[in-house]
This record gives sequence, C-alpha cells and structure tokens, in this order.
Amino acid sequence: MHSALIVVDVQNDFCPGGALAVAHGDEVIPVANLLLGRMPLSVLTQDWHPRGHVSFASSAGKKAYALDESVSPPRVLWPDHCVAGSRGADFHPGLRADLARLILRKGTNPGLDSYSAFFENDGVTSTGLSGWLEALGIRSIVVVGLATDYCVKATAMDARRLGLGVDIVAEGIKAVDAAPGDAGKAIETMKSAGCRIVALKEMIQ
Repeated sequence: MHSALIVVDVQNDFCPGGALAVAHGDEVIPVANLLLGRMPLSVLTQDWHPRGHVSFASSAGKKAYALDESVSPPRVLWPDHCVAGSRGADFHPGLRADLARLILRKGTNPGLDSYSAFFENDGVTSTGLSGWLEALGIRSIVVVGLATDYCVKATAMDARRLGLGVDIVAEGIKAVDAAPGDAGKAIETMKSAGCRIVALKEMIQ
C-alpha cells in the first residue's frame, strides 16, 4: 500500500444549500464513496473554524468575497462557514465518513486560515498529515473533494512540494469559479506542478 485517498472538505456548507456552496458540490460524493470503499487508507479533511475566524468577511466588517488587502498577497474574505460544531461544518450526510481512517480538522486557529491538508496558509505550520503518511510508507495520494480552485489545489500543490505523487480524479472535484476561468487555471497550475488529472475509470479498473 503506497497510496492514500484524500477527500477534501465534503461538508454541508460547501454543498448546495450551504453557506459557501460550491455549484453541484454534492456530485463529488458518489465518486468519493466509491474510492473510500476501495482504498484502505483514506483521510477526510474538515474545515473547523472558531467563531470570528480571520477568513470570515464578518470578522473584518466587509462584504463576503471582498479582498482583505491588509495582507500580502490579498486574501478572499468568505461568508461565515464551517463553524466548529455547527451543522454546516458536518460532513455531508451522503458521504461514507465511517470508511475513513483519519479525520483531519483544519482552520482551527482563529488568526490563520488553512486551505491545504498539509500546511496552514502561512506555508510553514504543518497539520501533521505529511508525517502521518510518511510513517505509513505512503508515497502518493489520490485527491477528490471541494473546491478545485482552493483547498483541492492547495492540497495537491503542497503534496507535490513534499515529493508525493498526486492523482486528481476529474469527476471527483468541483470549483468555486468565483472568477470565470478559475477552475481551468487551477487545473493547469496543478498539472504544471506534476499532478495527474485522471478519469475515475482509471482508478477502479
């Protein structure tokens, strides 16, 4: 066993009807469940923000999706989402979370956001996932989840930086695409870093 499945942020707030819904986000769930049933080592990431988190537009007194230009580079300010202990932070009920080996909560520091499963957004503070995978002899990951242009991309890019192979299942990701073309740019960025974009049938044959 040299590969692990990473299912990124398949939570109520990122699915239709949620506070920060990704269009058709729930369509990744059957793909995630199929892979969860087939891959013995799997990780679910879960945004788990305290109230007043730095990534919330309400914390800065700004409108959702505004830019916080007090930091470099400027960051997007989001609607309040995935507040720890809330229904929005729960995994989507259709996700087979019971099949996961590890649940990794991120974004728990009130003053620091966290997109990647591997590092906080400062690029330095580790979540501990890389050490866990290394201890288990994992050399590559398969990634599905939400959202292509944020947490999926950040997870994939950090995995490549750590020397892991990365396969991203095309049918298992959806994008915010706040600016038209963001999804395509994210895919190209990941491919340029050495990630493979693969069809589900390649993973299950």
